[in-house]
Amino acid sequence: MDKQVRVDKWLWAVRLFKTRSQATEACKKGRVVIDKVQVKPSRMVKMNDIVQIKKAPVTYSFKVLGLIEKRVGPKLVADFVLDVTPKEELEILEMQKHMLNLQRDRGTGRPTKKERRDLDDFFTTDDYDFDSDWE
Repeated sequence: MDKQVRVDKWLWAVRLFKTRSQATEACKKGRVVIDKVQVKPSRMVKMNDIVQIKKAPVTYSFKVLGLIEKRVGPKLVADFVLDVTPKEELEILEMQKHMLNLQRDRGTGRPTKKERRDLDDFFTTDDYDFDSDWE
């Protein structure tokens, strides 16, 4: 059985993208890779191919277990795709979740009252008396 399916249809059918248009756009922008080659939306996927999807900052890897063209329910997706993303990539994602609390984008407005207190606590030290240097 040498059945093949377009990569954009397959990505949409196994719910890796919300719409087929998004899957097609990701392929056009070079974010979908099969066998270390960026693919066009019309590229055919085969059984046991490893499909890599770059979603910053992580590159997800999926193994093709089955070929489908029609979208299936979330419970049936496991029959067609296997997540083989390396642990190192998932650790990057976990670190970024923790970093979101620490960094503040420029121009996002003033800090809240709680954030202001936390900043004041962070920058003030009780160990050193600044006035003693001036005497």
